[in-house]
Amino acid sequence: VQLQASGGGLVQAGESLKLSCVVSGFSVGVMAWYRRSPGKRRELVAQITNGGKTNYAADVKGRFTISRDNAKRTMYLEMNGLKIEDTAVYYCNAKRRANGEWFDYWGQGTLVTVSS
Repeated sequence: VQLQASGGGLVQAGESLKLSCVVSGFSVGVMAWYRRSPGKRRELVAQITNGGKTNYAADVKGRFTISRDNAKRTMYLEMNGLKIEDTAVYYCNAKRRANGEWFDYWGQGTLVTVSS
């Protein structure tokens, strides 16, 4: 399984950005976006099941929307009302179950920089 994230960039506070993550290889189950801000640990931003059930971190709820198109094997993160504190490297994650075990896969990360 390989994950390819894209869509990061430099935006001003209040603007929007949409990230994409394309999956290749075996099919995956739950997918998620994580982020790591400078000096902080990696944290979960949002996750989505195969059936479309979503979960969000408290500080992005209402501003970010996670979605996936299983036919296109792509996951998205639409980010609206971006804040300076959203600046981070965003990573896509996917989980796959095989032979009774869960495996984690990560994309390479895409940098989102929000300026004032």
